[in-house]
Amino acid sequence: MKIKNMLPILSILGAVFLWGSSFSAMRIVLQDLNPFAVMFCRLFTAFIFIIPISIKMLPKSYQKGDWKILLPMVLFQPCLYFLFESKALMFTTSSQAGIISACLPLMVAVAAWFFLAEKINTRTIFGLGLSIFGVVLLTLFQSEQVNAPHPILGNLLEVGAMVSACANMILIKKLSTRYDTWSLTGMQICAGTLFFLPGIRDIIIADPSIWTFKLVSLVFYLGVCVSFFSFGLYNWGISKIPASRASIFINLIPVTAVLLGWLILGEILNPKQIIATIIVISGVLLSNKR
Repeated sequence: MKIKNMLPILSILGAVFLWGSSFSAMRIVLQDLNPFAVMFCRLFTAFIFIIPISIKMLPKSYQKGDWKILLPMVLFQPCLYFLFESKALMFTTSSQAGIISACLPLMVAVAAWFFLAEKINTRTIFGLGLSIFGVVLLTLFQSEQVNAPHPILGNLLEVGAMVSACANMILIKKLSTRYDTWSLTGMQICAGTLFFLPGIRDIIIADPSIWTFKLVSLVFYLGVCVSFFSFGLYNWGISKIPASRASIFINLIPVTAVLLGWLILGEILNPKQIIATIIVISGVLLSNKR
């Protein structure tokens, strides 16, 4: 495969690694801030970061009626996606949420076939199924279990998060033919900052002593690297390859999260999880093999 053809895949892999690393960083930050405050900090930090280049990020190809696509695009992600997922984890276990999130690539593949007329070959379907199977095993083999007070409600909310992510990916693919990648990313950051603005109240009333160098560094990483560069990298990558193929890499996020949790936080990675990780990676490679 030529280097030029590899760039979109490498771009998506970079985004997936950043998203996967956010779980370990978030777990540390959540010791001092609640989820809504963390989301506002992340997006507001990214918002400040894009101010110097905001002129270059202004959309130059806007056409009459585009707001009908742009508005739901930013509403689905980051707004509804983060809202649904954060609420879902309050009511269901991370294992069940992970199993549901593994269905995202399948949702995107079907939606891309229906709305974008993208073809799905047998190898992609098989690789997709293999990677989903691997993620299911990965989440089922977790060493720790979390109580689920309302699993049905939590699972429905997680489905809502996946539907939001799927809709966003399809709209990004549709808009990427005329809009610059970073323009779309800037719109997402601005919309998310406004959406989670109420989180500023929790930051104001928080104890000032919590703002250590470690916490500030992690918030900066989550805002600039995870919330800005990851969206930009993924949006650019998905504009170059079919949405159904790009979405398969999403299954590497829980793998990255587990590996980094093991390396950084000392979380246990048991032999069954290692096998599940290999299955997920094999499915992704199979689906994207030329």
